[in-house]
Amino acid sequence: LRAALPILAAINVPLLVHAELPGPIEAAAKRIGKADRRSHATWLRSRPDAAETQAVKLMIALAREFGAHVHIVHLSSELSVPLIRRAQKEGLRVTTETCPHYLTFSSRAIPRGATEYKCAPPIRDSRNRDGLWKALEKETIEMVVSDHSPSPPAMKCKDTGNFFEAWGGIASLQLGLPVMWTKLSAKDYALEDLVRWMSARPARLAGLEKQKGAIAVGYDADIVVWNPEKYFTVKPAMLYHRHKLTPYANQKLHGVVEATFLHGEMI
Repeated sequence: LRAALPILAAINVPLLVHAELPGPIEAAAKRIGKADRRSHATWLRSRPDAAETQAVKLMIALAREFGAHVHIVHLSSELSVPLIRRAQKEGLRVTTETCPHYLTFSSRAIPRGATEYKCAPPIRDSRNRDGLWKALEKETIEMVVSDHSPSPPAMKCKDTGNFFEAWGGIASLQLGLPVMWTKLSAKDYALEDLVRWMSARPARLAGLEKQKGAIAVGYDADIVVWNPEKYFTVKPAMLYHRHKLTPYANQKLHGVVEATFLHGEMI
């Protein structure tokens, strides 16, 4: 990090960071011992909030030291939010994102052996989920991204249901828009919030704010045509992912994508 950050700062490129440090994870492993590996609660205990918050503190300190832009990917813990908020008020270039699964699911509702829910950092409890929504509302968390992480079903270890052996990641790309719109429809948010979180700000992070993230003259004609009022039930067979295991199976979602255009061409 100390070798890379001065170079990235000089060319004004953000460092994207998976924020978990091994120390708290190794300590948690000793406490857990031989606890049930089929329980998501055991997996959650193995990746404590401290692993993330300590990593976030480290990255904030390095952003301050080198004047670099640090972007925390897939933020999972509400305990990280005050640290990032203070850094932003200080004027440091520290930004962050979260994902639809952290804003949708809660750890207590995850069935035993349901490894389709495994990701790292893990899905936490409902109070934590509400804290992430508040951070979005206050714009401490600036964007929502898919963190699309597919894997062959065999690597999800559904036969054993072992969360510690299963591949960590959720395939969210196709369902991100309806999942988020379903949640927004039940809250006091507008379509403009969704566009800002999922289009404009990711484009800005990537340095593409003059090409993507808006429907405007001179921009790439990357456009989704969708019906925000139509419902559908997620069936794995309808997914375009090669591997169709999903924690969203059988969920009723609000908002149906009818056409997708890339550079003006319907694909």
